[in-house]
Amino acid sequence: MSALSLPTHPKAETASAGASRASDSDDLLSSFELWPPLLFYAPVATHWFRLALRHRSLTLPSLANPGLEGGGLWGESKRRSFRRLGPEGRGLLAPWISVATARSVAPVLARALARMADAGIAFPAVSKPDVGCHGAGVRLVQNPAELSDYIARFPRAARLLLQRYVPHEGEAGVFYARRPGDARGRITSLTLKYFPSVKGDGRSTLEQLIRADPRAGRMAPTYLAKYDAAERNHVPRPGESVRLCFVGNHCKGAIFRDGAAVVTPAMEERFDRIAREMHGFYYGRFDVRFRSLAHLQRGEGFEIIEFNGAGSEPTHIWDCATKLASAYAAWRTHLELAFEIGKSNQARGLQPATARDLILLFLRQRQLMRRYPLAQ
Repeated sequence: MSALSLPTHPKAETASAGASRASDSDDLLSSFELWPPLLFYAPVATHWFRLALRHRSLTLPSLANPGLEGGGLWGESKRRSFRRLGPEGRGLLAPWISVATARSVAPVLARALARMADAGIAFPAVSKPDVGCHGAGVRLVQNPAELSDYIARFPRAARLLLQRYVPHEGEAGVFYARRPGDARGRITSLTLKYFPSVKGDGRSTLEQLIRADPRAGRMAPTYLAKYDAAERNHVPRPGESVRLCFVGNHCKGAIFRDGAAVVTPAMEERFDRIAREMHGFYYGRFDVRFRSLAHLQRGEGFEIIEFNGAGSEPTHIWDCATKLASAYAAWRTHLELAFEIGKSNQARGLQPATARDLILLFLRQRQLMRRYPLAQ
C-alpha cells in the first residue's frame, strides 16, 4: 500500500466521552475479552512468524521506531521515551518525575517529594513503573503515606515515575502510523475509554454489588483483587457511585469503545505534528486524557499521559461490538504496517534489534511486572 488507510471497524462510539458512566449494566463484554491471552494472541503470533518469513527478519518491527529502545516492542523505559518528545509533545505531556528505589524507603520518599515539588506535582499523583505494560503497577496515590507504602512495595533497585494526575474524565488511545517518506501520518485506530462503576443501595456490600452487576460480575475477580476484606464488605450509601478501576486498560476492567468514526483531520494533524517531532518514531499509540470529545476532535484540550511504540495494540478491538474476525483483521493490518515501516527503515541502512536483545528486554519486563504493587 502506498498510503495509510483507516481500518474499517463495525462500530464507533459517538456519544460524549466527557464523563465516566454511572452505570455500565448495558456495556457487556466482547465474546473474546475473557479468553486466555495465549489463546487469543496465538493467531497474532502466527501472522508475525508468517511476516517474518516473508521479510526474512523476526525482529524487523523493532525498526518501526528506530529512535526507541527495541522499537518500543516491550521492555522500554518510559522516562527515556518521554524524553524523545519534541517541544510540542513535551508541552502536552503531563508533568512527571522519576526516582530509583533503594533498601530504605525514607530517603527515596524524600527525593520523590522534593522532585514532585520542583515539578509542580501535587497529590493525588499517578505512580507507575518505568518499565511495564497493561497498566501493571499503576496507582493513584493520595498523600505521602500512600506514596511511602507504594515505594515500600516496589521492587528494590528499580525505577518508578510519579506523574501529575489529569482530572479530565475522557481518556483515549490514539494509534498513529506513518511510513518513512510519507508527507503525513494517520490515526489508524482510536479507542475511547470508560471506567465502570456500581451504585450503592444502602444494603448491599461492594462485593455483592459487583457480583450482581451484569458486566462487572463477569470480571469480579479483577475488580475485587484491588480491595481488602473491609473494603469488600463496605456498604455504599444509596445512590453512591463506586468507581471500579482507575487504569485505562481493558485487562484492569476499563470499557473500550471504537472511536474511528469521530477521528477528524484536525486531530490527525495535531498528532502528526507531535509524532514527527520525535526522531525515529513512526508507529505507536498515544494515551491521552481530554476535556471533551469536541476538544479532542479539534486537536486541543488534552494531555498525554503515556505513549508506546511497536508493541502497541489497536485497542479498539476490545469494543464489545467488534467481531472476532474484525479484531484479527485489525491486528493483521497493524502488524503488516509495522513490518513495512521496519523494512523501509532497513532499506535506509538501519539494523533491527537482535533477537537476544529483545528477549532480554522481555524477560526483564516480565520479572519486574511480577513484583509490582497491585494496580488500581
